[in-house]
Amino acid sequence: MILEHVLLHVSPDTAASFEASMSRALPIISSAPGCHGAEVRRQLEDAGIYLLLVRWESLEAHLAFRAGGLFESWRTLTHPWYLETPSVTHFEEPLPSREG
Repeated sequence: MILEHVLLHVSPDTAASFEASMSRALPIISSAPGCHGAEVRRQLEDAGIYLLLVRWESLEAHLAFRAGGLFESWRTLTHPWYLETPSVTHFEEPLPSREG
């Protein structure tokens, strides 16, 4: 399992419209094969920055989503709101913690 981390920059003036559009877009990405859930969080310090977190089975599952028709539906709902190209990175499984 990997975690996709995406910073989204949106004009605070259009935040309500972006959030409404994103609420329609999240079920699209969540329905993609290999997706194990997605969420978006708004930054406290800057009302125009959002964090998208998506749990994927693998990097290949994410790339397959981006190459398919679901991505076009996602893009139509989300990309018009971005002020700049989102920064997308992927993270491995969490490090183990040592107890006691």
